[in-house]
Amino acid sequence: MSPFARLSATLAATRHNIASRPQGDDQVVTAHKFGGSSLADAECFRRVTGILLERGDAVQVTVVSAMQGVTNSLIKMAEAAAAKDAAWQEQWNRLRERHLETARDLLGDQSGALRIWLESRHADLADTLKALAVLGIPAREALDAIQGLGEVWSAHLLRATIESQGHECALLDARDVVVVGQGELGVAVDWSASAIRLADWRANHPQRRVVITGFVARDREGRPTTLGRNGSDFSGAIFAALFEANELHIWTDVDGVLSADPRLVPEAVSLDALSYEEACELAYFGAKVIHPQTMLPAMALGLPIHIRNTFRPAHPGTRIATSGESAQGPVRGLSLADELAIVNVEGAGMIGVPGTAERVFAALRDARVSVVMISQGSSEHSICLVVRAADCSRAESALEAAFSRELSQGQIQAIAVTRDISVLAAVGDRMAGTPGVAARLFATLARAQVNIRAIAQGASERNISVAVASADAPRALRAAHAGFWLSPQTLSVGVIGPGNVGRALLDQLREAIPRLRREANLDLRVRAIASSSKLLVSERGDLAADWSAQLASSNLGADFDALTRHVHAAHLPHAVIIDCSASNEVADHYPAWLGAGIHVITPNKQAGSGPLSRWQAIRDSRMAGGGRWRYEATVGAGLPVISTLRDLLDTGDELIAIEGILSGTLAWLFNRYDGSQPFSALVREALALGYTEPDPRDDLSGLDVARKLVILAREAGQSLELADVEVRGLVPAELLVLDKDEAIAALDKLDAGIAKDFESARSNGCVLRYVARLDSEGKASVGLVELPDSHAFANLRLTDNSVQFTTRRYAENPLIVQGPGAGRDVTAAGIFADLLRLGSALGARL
Repeated sequence: MSPFARLSATLAATRHNIASRPQGDDQVVTAHKFGGSSLADAECFRRVTGILLERGDAVQVTVVSAMQGVTNSLIKMAEAAAAKDAAWQEQWNRLRERHLETARDLLGDQSGALRIWLESRHADLADTLKALAVLGIPAREALDAIQGLGEVWSAHLLRATIESQGHECALLDARDVVVVGQGELGVAVDWSASAIRLADWRANHPQRRVVITGFVARDREGRPTTLGRNGSDFSGAIFAALFEANELHIWTDVDGVLSADPRLVPEAVSLDALSYEEACELAYFGAKVIHPQTMLPAMALGLPIHIRNTFRPAHPGTRIATSGESAQGPVRGLSLADELAIVNVEGAGMIGVPGTAERVFAALRDARVSVVMISQGSSEHSICLVVRAADCSRAESALEAAFSRELSQGQIQAIAVTRDISVLAAVGDRMAGTPGVAARLFATLARAQVNIRAIAQGASERNISVAVASADAPRALRAAHAGFWLSPQTLSVGVIGPGNVGRALLDQLREAIPRLRREANLDLRVRAIASSSKLLVSERGDLAADWSAQLASSNLGADFDALTRHVHAAHLPHAVIIDCSASNEVADHYPAWLGAGIHVITPNKQAGSGPLSRWQAIRDSRMAGGGRWRYEATVGAGLPVISTLRDLLDTGDELIAIEGILSGTLAWLFNRYDGSQPFSALVREALALGYTEPDPRDDLSGLDVARKLVILAREAGQSLELADVEVRGLVPAELLVLDKDEAIAALDKLDAGIAKDFESARSNGCVLRYVARLDSEGKASVGLVELPDSHAFANLRLTDNSVQFTTRRYAENPLIVQGPGAGRDVTAAGIFADLLRLGSALGARL
């Protein structure tokens, strides 16, 4: 018979011994347990009393912990007294005053009897501590008696508070009922003896409200003992079983069981329901709300457990029962266990040898080392174990001793210990039989740049556990939480260059962020903005409407290293830097960023068209570090030029030639120029409208177009340098040596040459266009050319870019991408689109 079956049978057999009570709906028993945080002070006691009295429980059983922090104080006092440290006296006095003050606050003038009782019990404690000081050692029996006093005191405080409101309430000292023994698996309840004792107690205490001391019990010899850490929750389950309660409410300071630790994942959500097995798995791997031992009696009897928030009693919390009964996804929650280590036993001599694993576990058992996780490959070449960090040295020594002969003979190569390990566990009943759960977990962690050291999954498929470096653990948890859509996919964003395009991007982001978080499960956090002189950082990453003013008033100077450290925060799963500058210096940082796993998005053409060696270093870093480099906006602003070229090549097409109008400024100038006014007048008009760079020579030189052509050439697999492009600029040599203002004043020198070219083109039935050309042999040129009136480039809107791809598939009728290719808003939109594509690749629902 299983332990659960024995428990059920024991309770059934002793049921007739429990004091009889009338049958009917009015005799439904509801058990409650309140933790220390729920009983921190007098106000908390009043809150708990209100919760209990407002409920319509026919029979109400309430188990209480000590006031918050009291158990730890009692243990410290006992240790100090045994060490002959007189500091225990001051600690004792503070504890005494705390309880007396709580009684005065709760009961006022009616507190006299309770305060006398508390004074007496604290005096008894002082006598015990004095005896320990004489002995010089903390005797086991004395320590067990001392550390359970807090529950006794808080039970008296709560009972007195309930009675002061005019309600009868009995007080049950658990040491008068619960009998326990110690086994290899910990505390074992003697259910039969405990049920009989409770029946005797109930015969003399018919009150419908009972307050019970948690944590404490007696052993089979009648000595006071405790149920160990988290024992008060266990007490709640024990008394819920003994009283045959219909349900158990465990009251804490959180809204039930959360999908992850809210300190690491602030977006963690309260789970409405869990199965017993799911709750056990989450609790074992770090969820602090409920201890696995608490659920054993409940599981045996099918007793529902409700995890509730004392400070938000209207919240339904989490219901734990036989079935989670939830329509949510396969993974219900994630837990993280810290302070662990990996012990790896490895050697070719282990392969096919029966009994090796048994020897490993026997050695660890004898060394009193608990194994948290086990992983072994089918080759039997190694056995990987995860143990508590505090036990790893003992585990290593025990295994070295057990396998000393095999180590000396080389049959086992090594027993290696890796410290600073954490275990991340993904838990859910619906994982069983659902394909792709493990794949999603592993892919999510890979995208977050988290290396998995060991993997374990049981045949139930309810839990997938992975061991990772502790430094990566917070990022792993947040990434996995978002990866299973338990929270939005979070990107830590840094923006460099908040000029025209950067400002437009930030405005677009600020407007879209709430919608993306709500509808696409994408949480974009702009945590840093850097100009050429200032740096603005934000911990939360909320983009304020006055971000520009905040940046201007920031006392931080521009510092790319500081920006990188802040954006690439360990607790956030993904980091992206958006470079909206035109800086060659910023482009120099791309290899380091990508190598560190930081994604880079940019309209900056310096990286894509600069030295070929740097471009190759960027690509190599991207492959090695896993960071993604997206640069669609470097050519054609928001037009899908690069992605179209990439799609053609990736699907096996062959490039024959590229021709394009790649400058919105030059497109506007030559679409407008008809010989009726000087070309220089149009340039000045374009400058006034903001269509040109502050120095128009930057556009007229043709270098910007050449850079875009180099980017396309490299995307097509050609190793082209900027110097390889034949650039026929429009700026006469005499204008190149002038400063900006002088050059603008002397723009008239452009007119004669442009007018001559225009007349020649018109006489030939052609138009002038500034065109970039690249063939399959790598011949590249940019310059002013004559095109027939029928050519696609001859019939563009004013600022349109147009790129014509001639390929094997599109040989007779080239593929054309055309549209607005300049402007702050469309360029910003192109950058934003790259950011959304990145979010989608990282798991957002876009």
